[in-house]
Amino acid sequence: MSENDKFAVVTGASKGIGLAVVRALADDGYRVAAGARTISAELKDSAALAVEVDLATPDGPGRLVDAALSEFTAIDLLVNNVGGAGPRPDGFLSASDEDWQRTFDLTLWSAVRATRAALPSIVKRRGHVVNIGSVNSRLALPFLVDYSAAKAALANLGKALAEEFGPQGVRVNTIAPGPVRTSVWTDPGGSGEALARQFGASLEEFLPGIPAATNLSTGLMTDPDEIGALVVFLASGKVPNISGAELVIDGGMLKQV
Repeated sequence: MSENDKFAVVTGASKGIGLAVVRALADDGYRVAAGARTISAELKDSAALAVEVDLATPDGPGRLVDAALSEFTAIDLLVNNVGGAGPRPDGFLSASDEDWQRTFDLTLWSAVRATRAALPSIVKRRGHVVNIGSVNSRLALPFLVDYSAAKAALANLGKALAEEFGPQGVRVNTIAPGPVRTSVWTDPGGSGEALARQFGASLEEFLPGIPAATNLSTGLMTDPDEIGALVVFLASGKVPNISGAELVIDGGMLKQV
């Protein structure tokens, strides 16, 4: 291992934002250990190490970090991307305790556990943690009630970590995307379909109108590659005083929140 080697861990990396982050980091010279429940062919081709793991389990994030340390011996960057929840079209009362627990296990606890495992190496390397949050941490929606709450907790966690570990040279930031053109919005059963129902439309009818329906000033959904580019920028250290921030990339969706 040379002093110029860079090593990253990315959670929830089989597709969408996670896969885009893996590819962007690999293109920037990182060796990436990526974790997901299912290892897609695209992920296998892009990551130096692909680990099949359920990150919602208590030992899953630690297993991923241990695999990365065994393979690389060090970690410079952790990207906590994994998260999600099924839409709750009937609102708060339709979400059970089990729904809430699953959402928090996947979205918050995975980040807590992965960060806890990776931080000793990140501190030693004066590295970076990037959490992939959501505009829903500020824009709470009834049909995403548990997801919004978990993302708000994740953003708060990032600020607390930045405060505690900043003096040791570690930067922690959160990226908060608005609607991103991934399967969450484009596939049946996701947020796009749930929102389409509120407008009395089918998913196919609604997809072209998502930017207007979500009030995006640019008229464009965010591309996953934009998230990957922002992760690379934050990890580059070119602006070292960005720490404890929540960087919104939402096409102008948040205007008065």
